[in-house]
Amino acid sequence: VQLQASGGGLVQPGGSLRLSCAASGDSLSIAAMAWHRQAPGKQRELVAAILRSGGTNYADFVNGRFTISRDGTKNTMYLQMNRLQPEDTAVYYCCVVAGTPLRDYWGQGTLVTVSS
Repeated sequence: VQLQASGGGLVQPGGSLRLSCAASGDSLSIAAMAWHRQAPGKQRELVAAILRSGGTNYADFVNGRFTISRDGTKNTMYLQMNRLQPEDTAVYYCCVVAGTPLRDYWGQGTLVTVSS
């Protein structure tokens, strides 16, 4: 599975961005998709995940500000991020769990900078 993330950029505090992650290759075997992020000097952390069933899971720090979704027909995952704060500044990575046996696949990351 190959992943292409996009949509990062510079946004002011309180602003919004939508990240996209397009999957290609063995996309039919995708069991789950997720966004992780890594801020400078910090460990990578899970932001949100979506299962093939449509179930979702969010990190506590999301606090209702982000929405993860998936367009199955396009094999694309999205992360709508609202009310962004400087502490959301990080490289955001998309990840899928796919294949037989299941394993992780990672995209290249897209930088989100929240600053005035």
